[in-house]
Amino acid sequence: MMATKITVKDHGSIQVEGEFEVYDLKGKKFDLTGKQTIYLCRCGHSKNKPFCDGAHKAANFVSEINAK
Repeated sequence: MMATKITVKDHGSIQVEGEFEVYDLKGKKFDLTGKQTIYLCRCGHSKNKPFCDGAHKAANFVSEINAK
């Protein structure tokens, strides 16, 4: 079983790699068949939430996250 790796990208999305499932608040699973990597929106501007569509670039989203 592959571990799940989550990377918070500067000025962009959250990258999720490995084995994972994503559900909405009602418990319905998103169809991610065949996907080993996805990108989740952090900026709030994506038209495909919860997934990133690159809208952070046009919105000039700024956020740097560093582990302590």
